[in-house]
Amino acid sequence: MSTVVLRRVPGNSAVHRLWAGTKMLAVVAISVLLMFVPSWPVLGVVTVFLLAVALIARVPPTAVPRPPWWFWGLMVLGGLINAPIGTTAVLRYVQIAVFGLVLLGASFVIAWTTALNEIAPAVATLCAPLRKLRLPVDEWAVAIALSLRSLPLLMEEMRVLRAGRRLRPKGGSPHNPRDNGLIDIITAVMSIATRRAGELAEAITARGGTGQLTAYPAGPGRADAVAALIVAASGALAIALHIML
Repeated sequence: MSTVVLRRVPGNSAVHRLWAGTKMLAVVAISVLLMFVPSWPVLGVVTVFLLAVALIARVPPTAVPRPPWWFWGLMVLGGLINAPIGTTAVLRYVQIAVFGLVLLGASFVIAWTTALNEIAPAVATLCAPLRKLRLPVDEWAVAIALSLRSLPLLMEEMRVLRAGRRLRPKGGSPHNPRDNGLIDIITAVMSIATRRAGELAEAITARGGTGQLTAYPAGPGRADAVAALIVAASGALAIALHIML
């Protein structure tokens, strides 16, 4: 799959300048709306809304994920399995598939327009009321931040290991149970991840601890209020269309 995953698309659009917490709340609102009203009118309005946001953010077509052929093959296979049941089952299957793709697209919009160092402070700010319940909000935010920063590195390491294994001479026996490429790659990735985790922990400790990951002087502003009103208006329009249609 050739795509930009969890990497910010360079730009200074209105969407890029929004607070990360506003964008996360918008995705949560879209998810709740689709969870309770997953009808075609609602899916259509949300899809148009996300496309408009991507256009405003000037997201290039090259940033859009390109799933491999087997992904689309499985999608078609699912439709064929539901075909004997009837047209209603096929339409319901397509609706569920579109539902998942729309939610995935909403998550990608956040990844394309938000720097990773803004996610943890936003999570800490949004979950601040939970501190009164003695919940480890800062630890959650740090875990999310480290996961988001480490995942692209881990994916890159897996690509390098797979490329290196392809260059190995074909000397192993295909019937040898110990000659398992997947196990070798997983073992190597776990070893690399453990080493990187140790190095990252030492770097965080040297820079003053995990508190620096959640300390970011940012918060909602006037533009975020306008964005929230636009999201609310889009949701109201989607519900109105659902009721009328």
